[in-house]
Amino acid sequence: MIKRILILLALIATSVYLILAVTFFNAEPSERVCKGMELEIKDDVDYGFITLRDIENTLKREKLFPVDIKQKDINTRKMEELLEKSPFVKDAECYITAGGKVKIDLYQRIPLMRVMSSNGDNYYIDNEGKAMKANGKPVHVAIATGYIDRKFAQEKLFELARFLQSDEFWNAQIEQINVTTKQEIELVPRVGNHILFIGKPEMYETKFKKLKAFYTEGLNKVGWNKYERISVEFNNQIICTKKE
Repeated sequence: MIKRILILLALIATSVYLILAVTFFNAEPSERVCKGMELEIKDDVDYGFITLRDIENTLKREKLFPVDIKQKDINTRKMEELLEKSPFVKDAECYITAGGKVKIDLYQRIPLMRVMSSNGDNYYIDNEGKAMKANGKPVHVAIATGYIDRKFAQEKLFELARFLQSDEFWNAQIEQINVTTKQEIELVPRVGNHILFIGKPEMYETKFKKLKAFYTEGLNKVGWNKYERISVEFNNQIICTKKE
């Protein structure tokens, strides 16, 4: 008797499941409710400038958050336009997946250097040499100060920023770049109480190679705080000014 009841209950449960499944799969896709949101950073590296939580907060603030909303009421185009206003977003693609979720594919803008010019400009130079707004999360990159216009920043300083990023040692060592009135470059290192002077913004590879050799063979022996200024302006020599 009990066995028959269990079999009957199992048949009823199966019937109910089949009815619900048929109802769900036959429902109009536009009437289905969004079950979640996924983020994928499409670049090679996720630098952490953009997070799913940041995106959720942005969409909620503008009443575009798609979760628990019917698919017909989700405006993916507006979502893309909103997300692309972020200084760290180069391109955003939003779409509804077959599983009923909203997928967001983002392409980043990577800041290489922050410019804080004497004329009041404050922005980042990104990995394509373009200026980007300095709002949002602070980014730990070298800061360029002094007499800098946009053209100089997007050409000469962009070349310097790319070089620094490509070299692990100098990327970690240089924290500030100062541009003089003659558009010559002074560098402030993280370690050592001195100024590195490289002169005109050119021949970076040669000048930094020479500096690195001096760091390794010279400063490691005499001490990092013996000099107040180290110049590699000229090709064939390093000029050091001792502290008084």
